[in-house]
Amino acid sequence: MQLPILLQDIERCAREAGRNPEEVRLIAVSKGQPVEAIQEKVLKFEHFRLAENRGQELRDKIKLLPDPHLEWHFIGPIQSNKIKYLSQVHTIHTLETAEQATELARYADKWGRSPKLLIQVHNGEVQKHGCPPEDVAALLKTTRELGLTVEGLMVMAPYDQPEAARHIFQQVSALNARLELRELSMGMSDDYHLAIEAGSTLIRIGSAIFL
Repeated sequence: MQLPILLQDIERCAREAGRNPEEVRLIAVSKGQPVEAIQEKVLKFEHFRLAENRGQELRDKIKLLPDPHLEWHFIGPIQSNKIKYLSQVHTIHTLETAEQATELARYADKWGRSPKLLIQVHNGEVQKHGCPPEDVAALLKTTRELGLTVEGLMVMAPYDQPEAARHIFQQVSALNARLELRELSMGMSDDYHLAIEAGSTLIRIGSAIFL
């Protein structure tokens, strides 16, 4: 799908949900894509939010795409030996533990800046990452005490299970509201309309753009 058409559909979904379309921002998930594809499918339309899930790939692409307008997001698991590659990231979507927060705070001191953070909420699938919903408030408190900024929550819904996705999105949206956080990173190529309906502010889409 061409990016302008996708952006129009996101706007339509927001309006149908009774929301201001400006509240919903698209992040183009460029993991595994060559720079040429990113330029052709995304950057020629002046869209400047990109997401990667591997630290080294992120590092390399930042060098190859040095545009200061680009806003890089990290959506992969946080590994302590790979945090060093995240110094220029705008937002990290995948904070799961206090140990990760401690390491991020240590690096933030070295960098002289701290990326914004989202806590990834576990969706109930055994193989998936995330902080258990009942532990999110404690992790939020610990992370803030370390001097880091948590902007909101992130969750991944089960693939191709729309009713399960809707339920999870609604649960995480309610938790986000209780914690008085402003950002919600929910929704991918197959379920972004459900995420927008539930209140998502950040939509992570890869395959709908690049395939």
